[in-house]
Amino acid sequence: MQLGNFSVSLNVKDIQASKQFYETLGFSVFAGEIDQNWLILKNGNATIGLFQGMFDKNILTFNPGWNSNAEALDSFTDVRELQNQLKKKGIKLDLEANEKTTGPASFMLNDPDGNPILIDQHL
Repeated sequence: MQLGNFSVSLNVKDIQASKQFYETLGFSVFAGEIDQNWLILKNGNATIGLFQGMFDKNILTFNPGWNSNAEALDSFTDVRELQNQLKKKGIKLDLEANEKTTGPASFMLNDPDGNPILIDQHL
């Protein structure tokens, strides 16, 4: 099962302080709007998102259809198909994508330790 590009979405208290900290570690801003309290930073193939006031916990994020530079892949497994595969395996989903739609959609689940996992397709 290919889930797509992986990143960690961090719930931060002060996006300016977090941006400065991760830039010190060698990350640079790749996308986002600091005025809207979100940034995506990269260091090589490592990707992190900084999100202030948008969710309660850090989230493991996968983006079907994207490579590590948020560029569209020629082929990928649609988020709805991934959702169906997991449901058939007995995985409980906390939020489901509408299976009657096409294009952008997402679903969420939690790992056994309660860590949220977001499968978020932008295409």
